[in-house]
Amino acid sequence: MLERVAVLSDIHGVLPALQAVLAEPDVRSADRIVLTGDIAAGPQPVDVLDALVELGERAVWVRGNADREIVQPSAPDSLAAWAADVVRPDQLALLAGLPLTVTLAVRGLGDVLFCHATPRGDEEVVVVDTRLDRWAEVLADVPPDVRIVVCGHTHMPFVRLAHGRLVVNSGSVGMPYGGSGAHWCLLGPGVELRVSGYDADAAADRIAAASSYPDAATWADHYVRTQATDSEALGMFGPRNGRR
Repeated sequence: MLERVAVLSDIHGVLPALQAVLAEPDVRSADRIVLTGDIAAGPQPVDVLDALVELGERAVWVRGNADREIVQPSAPDSLAAWAADVVRPDQLALLAGLPLTVTLAVRGLGDVLFCHATPRGDEEVVVVDTRLDRWAEVLADVPPDVRIVVCGHTHMPFVRLAHGRLVVNSGSVGMPYGGSGAHWCLLGPGVELRVSGYDADAAADRIAAASSYPDAATWADHYVRTQATDSEALGMFGPRNGRR
């Protein structure tokens, strides 16, 4: 059974944010670092994947929708399609082999299921105020002995109870909505939502200068400097969450 697990989601190819989290003492000492998807689709995919591979067996990888879209890009002018062109063949093969879910036993929490969006899909939307009847559908196939589900995808951290299960969203490392910094969480023996601060302005400038992504400066200005608010994100996700 693992003592401590750090959860990093939605890094989205932002190396300075990832470096800030990996420098945290509790991340450096964690037994495992679970990466819950949307790892590389961003302005620095090669560097981010290289940094995570260096973690070796401590890193546990889960597929996100953006990782799948790098492997099989559907829109030729998308960020995922650009990332697919710049990552190496070994990195593409790594992303192609990622699982939808992973379950680990964590001290004080028991079996914990990790996924990107929900246990049944990598782009389904649930948020903090999702209706309980929808949670019942989303969690219906989760084994009864799993009492904690950890996800990402919506880039907004939360912890809530739904039908006797604790659902945790660790937020986004590289593209947070509503709160600055790199968001992640620490598991064992409890659940702690964490934020690692870093110089977002310097990071945005660094990305604009170093990335070959054509819109890197605009992308970094919006996402790294956290101009997207949580209220805007909830409004955007509402229809996909079953709300009017």
